[in-house]
Amino acid sequence: MTNLTEKRKITIMIAIITSMFFSAINQTIIGVAMPRIIAKLGGMDYYSWAITIYLLTSTVASILVGKLSDIYGRKPFILTGIGLFSLGALLSGFSADIFQLIAYRAIQGAGAGIIMSTAFTAMGDLYEPRERAKWTGVMSAVFGVSSVAGPLLGGYIVDHLDWHWVFWIFLPIGVLAFLLILIHFPQVEKREGESVDYWGSALLTTTIVPMLLAFSWAGEGANKYAWDSWQIIGLLAVSVLSLLLFLWVETKVKTPVLPLNLFKNSIFTVSNLVGFFLNAGMMGAIIYVPFFVQGVKGISPTMAGYVAMPMSIAMLVTSALSGQIITKTGKYKKMAVGGLLVMTVGMVLMYFMEPSTPIYQLVLYMILLGLGMGIAMPVFSLTVQNAVAPQQLGVATATSQLFRNLGGTIGIAVMGSVMSASMTTKMTQLYGTMGQGTASASADPALAEKLALFSNPQNLLDQPKIEAALQSLPPESQALFTHMLDVIREAMSYGITTTFLTGAIVAAFAVVLALFLKEIPLRSGKGKGQKAAEGHAVLNQTKEIQV
Repeated sequence: MTNLTEKRKITIMIAIITSMFFSAINQTIIGVAMPRIIAKLGGMDYYSWAITIYLLTSTVASILVGKLSDIYGRKPFILTGIGLFSLGALLSGFSADIFQLIAYRAIQGAGAGIIMSTAFTAMGDLYEPRERAKWTGVMSAVFGVSSVAGPLLGGYIVDHLDWHWVFWIFLPIGVLAFLLILIHFPQVEKREGESVDYWGSALLTTTIVPMLLAFSWAGEGANKYAWDSWQIIGLLAVSVLSLLLFLWVETKVKTPVLPLNLFKNSIFTVSNLVGFFLNAGMMGAIIYVPFFVQGVKGISPTMAGYVAMPMSIAMLVTSALSGQIITKTGKYKKMAVGGLLVMTVGMVLMYFMEPSTPIYQLVLYMILLGLGMGIAMPVFSLTVQNAVAPQQLGVATATSQLFRNLGGTIGIAVMGSVMSASMTTKMTQLYGTMGQGTASASADPALAEKLALFSNPQNLLDQPKIEAALQSLPPESQALFTHMLDVIREAMSYGITTTFLTGAIVAAFAVVLALFLKEIPLRSGKGKGQKAAEGHAVLNQTKEIQV
């Protein structure tokens, strides 16, 4: 499709960006609203499933559709993705209980995975990598816009409207995106000589799903299992066995769902490994920033959205600028390494935060983190697409998305375990220094009930509940419990900042890996007389980096 007119390409890109925005804004708007939705529907014990099921279906759908879109073209799949996502959103708004919500979120997740996979791949069909860089920055900026607007809008809706509208408000954009793709996106013929790898698809699914479930369920707390429990070990065993069978099948079939020869390309392999560690460090760390803002600093959820906004804006601006710079220079390695370094430094600085840290200082650290993410994140999708043959664009892009999803899921799970363990250790240490005050308070049943409230760090996220409990205490007990509150905040701060350090270490691995990223010229659609020569040069360099 690179031979289309520039006007037609821009029209198609507007349609693609509209579909991406529709998917992204629906994800970010739900995050802040989900606690209120669960409160209305009930089923708090199944809260994590509403998030986990979305991630599962999204990850599986994104990788499975990659090869299929290479065979049948992108149009039917991106239309299917928009349709599934819209249906899931519509039905989610009609949910009568938590189990219906989980089922409908599964449909939404499948649609989101298809949209994200085919949208970035379709951009690769339209533009050569050098021109693609600026659009990569724009598409990354879409996530920045949605991450700024989504939480603020979601909070407003659940406070002032019915929660159903969280799912329904952007459905007209989904209809618009569907129509734009249907009308303007060209249909391509089925690629002859290709077949669907059913066995590989099934085994890849049974590799991914048990692994994500194991990392999502492992840890401490309600509906969690210990890392050495038979449930977690069993899931991981199924995943390993399926992986071994999958690798064997992929060497036998004619058209594998994930061609293993792609991993002989060092750029493809290094870029995907960096994407894995980047997302593991980034998602595993920044997801706990709201815990610090609301739990440790005592800031309301609405204000917490404003605290996080500068980071999103920084990411939005630098992602757009980095795409423009890469398009102009054709270089990407220095930007990749530099962005990862800035991101790592931002997380290291966040490790040194404590309850007394001024909020402006936290905002500055988060801006630094956002700057690094905005510079680095667009690069690695671009390097993957630039390093593979055009006929493998879909499966390569889907594989890149898979590695990022796996990194984010595993990172969140591991960081959660790190935070829980660190917080427990710190609370045990601090409680040992509190002396007789706690013991005497525990002897009074009424005060012991209040003590139980304050001993649960999760209650720090409910500031009105904390304030009401403090006001209900007799004056002579308020000083003691205020001190206890400070102790718990210190323990929570210690646990959360330890996750930032862990995230920084993981991000440092990404920096080291990025140093091994080979830089080859970005293919360009400009200069038709030189295009064939450039293509041969890039192809030769790509062959040279096969290992």
